[in-house]
Amino acid sequence: MPPFHHVAVSPDVVFGNDLPLVLIAGPCQMESREHALECAAALKEMAQEAGIKLIYKSSFDKANRTSISGRRGLGLDASLPVFAEIKSKLALPVLTDIHTEEQCAVMGRVVDIIQVPAFLCRQTDLLIAAGRSGAVVNVKKGQFLAPDQMANVAAKIESTGNSRILLTERGASFGYGDLVADMRALPIMARTGYPVIMDATHAVQSPGGQGGSSGGDRRFAPVLARAAVSLGIAGVFIETHPDPDHAPSDGPNMIALRDMPALIEMLMKFDATAKCYPVQID
Repeated sequence: MPPFHHVAVSPDVVFGNDLPLVLIAGPCQMESREHALECAAALKEMAQEAGIKLIYKSSFDKANRTSISGRRGLGLDASLPVFAEIKSKLALPVLTDIHTEEQCAVMGRVVDIIQVPAFLCRQTDLLIAAGRSGAVVNVKKGQFLAPDQMANVAAKIESTGNSRILLTERGASFGYGDLVADMRALPIMARTGYPVIMDATHAVQSPGGQGGSSGGDRRFAPVLARAAVSLGIAGVFIETHPDPDHAPSDGPNMIALRDMPALIEMLMKFDATAKCYPVQID
């Protein structure tokens, strides 16, 4: 197994499978400047009190909505200044999804981590454009992809000279309208040496489960997060919202903001133990 590769997002936020857990958290999509700043400030306060490093996430465009009627977010042009404001006012690194090659360079100049969505994880030109952006690149493993194939995904980004790569598990398709999280995927992806992230909220999604939108069961997100963190991973990805039941997207999966402090505290305890007893497979 190769040595663990550390990925620095900023001088004090570094991902590594053998380093303390990093939290990636925020609402599914950017709803407004005020909402984004409110959520980011609340999460920063929670993270500081808990002593965990935080990356704020939000999507400027949810381009893969279940139906044409799904709300998609503020869009690129309106979101760029909001991301910049969160970075400058709150001193938080930020993450957002990209969907086209052109967006990579634009977002790479503002955000710290650009994220390749699961459905696009094998798109070679997109991965190369993401790598060339110079930003940290987080790739979500496709629901259709075996975890050992993420080594090939990482190699495409590496070909640009960018080795600031994160690999994220978010569940695998299980029949129609359901996902299953295979915890074997985490140590398998860790064999690349790259930091591994668990997306605990999208892994409890039921794609298209509500007909015109996706469903899910947020009760199980802490369960999956707890299981994943106990294996010793670099980070956990959790979508959260002040009022998930009225969120414009992925509400059934998101954790209520008020419930985050207790969850963070629990995960940090599991992480501290896991890092003392690392899991490795030959």
